[in-house]
Amino acid sequence: MLLAEIISVGTELLFGEIVDSNAAYLAQELAARGVALHRKTVLGDNLHRLQEGILTALGRADLVILGGGLGPTDDDLTREAIAAALNETPTEDPALVAWLQGLYTARGRTMPEINRKQAWLIPSAEALPNPVGTAPGWFVRTGGKLVVALPGPPREMRTMWREQVLPRLPQPDFALHATTIHTQGIGESNLAEVLGDLCRGANPSIGTYARQTGVDVRVAASAPTEREAAALAAPLLEQVRAKLSRWTWGENGDTLAAVTNRALGGRTLGVIEAGSAGTLCTLLAGQSAFLDAAVTTDHRRLITLGLTPVTLRDQGLVSVQAAQELAAGAREHLGADLGLAVVVGTEGEQAGQAHAALSGDGLNETVSVNWPGNPEQTRERAAVAALGLAYRAARVPVTA
Repeated sequence: MLLAEIISVGTELLFGEIVDSNAAYLAQELAARGVALHRKTVLGDNLHRLQEGILTALGRADLVILGGGLGPTDDDLTREAIAAALNETPTEDPALVAWLQGLYTARGRTMPEINRKQAWLIPSAEALPNPVGTAPGWFVRTGGKLVVALPGPPREMRTMWREQVLPRLPQPDFALHATTIHTQGIGESNLAEVLGDLCRGANPSIGTYARQTGVDVRVAASAPTEREAAALAAPLLEQVRAKLSRWTWGENGDTLAAVTNRALGGRTLGVIEAGSAGTLCTLLAGQSAFLDAAVTTDHRRLITLGLTPVTLRDQGLVSVQAAQELAAGAREHLGADLGLAVVVGTEGEQAGQAHAALSGDGLNETVSVNWPGNPEQTRERAAVAALGLAYRAARVPVTA
């Protein structure tokens, strides 16, 4: 089994100025290829700490991947740290210098001298071409282990990973097969209770993860081949699917908006949002069923869209009745086959409360949310609940 560690390099990552999307991408790539990732670490731009981190990782992993720190400035220290960890001296590679100079010449510019450090190599390193940037990567073989240095910009990193690193990696001696089931409308702890003892297996195994659109359940198995791993996971996967069918909306690369779009089967959807700042419309953007929307908290505007003054006076805007009236209004005033409305409270006693309703031929469904959180969390929960309501209602055939 090939064991891997990822070291993300950059003080900006430690400060939270940049989200480390590269590590998440690499983790998925490694898992898909049967490489066991044991640790992910973030280290700032400090030579001693980077050197120490590399040595520690090499002491327990077969593959160490560093992302970032390959730029030309003094605080780009990944090359220096690898060289120091392996007790090797970097020197300029003439071919890399010529390549870098050619990049600048082709653009009518002179290469700054500071960029020459991007042409460094150590004896155990092989340069990895970068077709979309100026920072070559390193592929280092040392003592039967591998160190890979990749540039920080995601487009450069992903291109180099696919085109240069993957062909050089040894094939693992086992395969991993995983299926991720997406659920909505059930909490992670409740879901764990539903699955019970199924969660206690080691191979195949179950993992649960809370997401914006609900809780994901990952069923995974490892075996010498992909086919054997899939066969090993299959019985458990079918049990999980059966137990969670009530809450499941998709698998693997599905999105809640896309599966809702498919479930609508050509029917159009009009949306009215009050208090959710267009969060639901953002989720639906680009879906063919999404016909039109009205996003407003203005009471006069909402009354023209179907909200009755009596409901507004007696029950308020953040109420089930208001959501139902606006869902019917979305259908009528926006000219859609189905109307979906969401009303959200973010202040005072109604903070954390939201209601959604769906209106259509033979359809009159509602869902409510009441959970503490800041306004952004409430809007997200409300939008996801509304979209989940639309999916569940749309996939049930209408009977005459």
